Amino acid sequence: MVEESRKPIETAPGFGLLTKESLLAVNKKGSSLFIGIPKEKTFQENRISLTPESISVLINNGHRVVVETGAGEGSSYFDTDFSEAGAEIADDASAVFKADIIIKSAPLAVHEISMMHPNQVIISPIHLPMLNEKYLHDLMNKKITALAFEYIKDNSNTFPIVRSMSEIAGNASILIAAEYLSNLNQGKGILLGGIAGVPPANVVILGAGVVGQFAARTALGLGAVVKVFDNSIYKLMRLQNNIGSRVFTSVISPTTLMDKLEDADVAIGAIHSETGRAPIVVTEEMVSNMKAGSVIIDVSIDQGGCFETSEVTTHTKPVFKKYDVIHYCVPNIASRVPRTASSAISNVITPLLLEAAIFGGFEKFVMEDINLRHGVYVYKGALTNRNLSQMFGLKFTDLDLIFASSI
Repeated sequence: MVEESRKPIETAPGFGLLTKESLLAVNKKGSSLFIGIPKEKTFQENRISLTPESISVLINNGHRVVVETGAGEGSSYFDTDFSEAGAEIADDASAVFKADIIIKSAPLAVHEISMMHPNQVIISPIHLPMLNEKYLHDLMNKKITALAFEYIKDNSNTFPIVRSMSEIAGNASILIAAEYLSNLNQGKGILLGGIAGVPPANVVILGAGVVGQFAARTALGLGAVVKVFDNSIYKLMRLQNNIGSRVFTSVISPTTLMDKLEDADVAIGAIHSETGRAPIVVTEEMVSNMKAGSVIIDVSIDQGGCFETSEVTTHTKPVFKKYDVIHYCVPNIASRVPRTASSAISNVITPLLLEAAIFGGFEKFVMEDINLRHGVYVYKGALTNRNLSQMFGLKFTDLDLIFASSI
């Protein structure tokens, strides 16, 4: 929409002043969003995607939010907190799934997909180890637009939700490892940092990204000996600079890695893939040569895991033993501290919702914002993530081509 104005311009001497029409942009009127927050019932999920504080901001900007009763209890948020923020409280999930935009902190369950309607938007994680072809087919048949937490980018070309959860997971992974090294959890009964006269534990970290950096920082803070592996020299340099300590670093050479794993008390898997499954860098043979009672924390399990022996576990039964090595492979580690994690997710999602409203809805926002577009894996029934199409042998549709053809 444009508005005409008249502006004087200068002409040649003796000819006076004439006027010329110019165009001034007028701000587009934003749209009101209808957002639904269901109660999480899968993956022992305790997080909630929008906190009462964020919902209050959305309500004050003219949007409608409906929250299923009990949705925030896992994060110690109660129905009264949400209602006081202006949200509607629904007694059952079916009322929530009438919303145009559904936001979840866990993947959709099969029965939840059946409650969705065409042209709805779902923003949630996808756990690759649990993902199957039927899940994608159901979303596609419903003509749903689906965005994955893991793939949404920001203007700095990073993954903001992944980064926040990675900071939590990095810190928590070392604390979890310390628990399972203790005798109370069938560990070897050693103190991670040792004491005077008793050497500390050896910690091997695979990946020098955010998880690796925060895991290394926490392990060093507790007094452990830390060794970090990554194939990116830049990431290794950045890690050393950021933690302010000269730790052992190496590229992922199978010989060197196997040698350090044989002496490790703790191994942290922290390798993240930007597009698909995490690469397996530790073979079953390497695990079999590790010390009995040592601990593996595979933070990469939400993308399939970077240890060949990893299998998805739960908070109820978080560990299993293979070759006498304790494996902790819970995909949602951040759910151990759900209030912190909920605030972190909400801090990323809320600005996206506000900006989508300014653009006139999520469809127009996705067309305009290439970073948000990166998070879309199903668009109105078309599978737009190349890695998922290759993984399940499904037809891939380029999202950029969809938008180009609609212009």
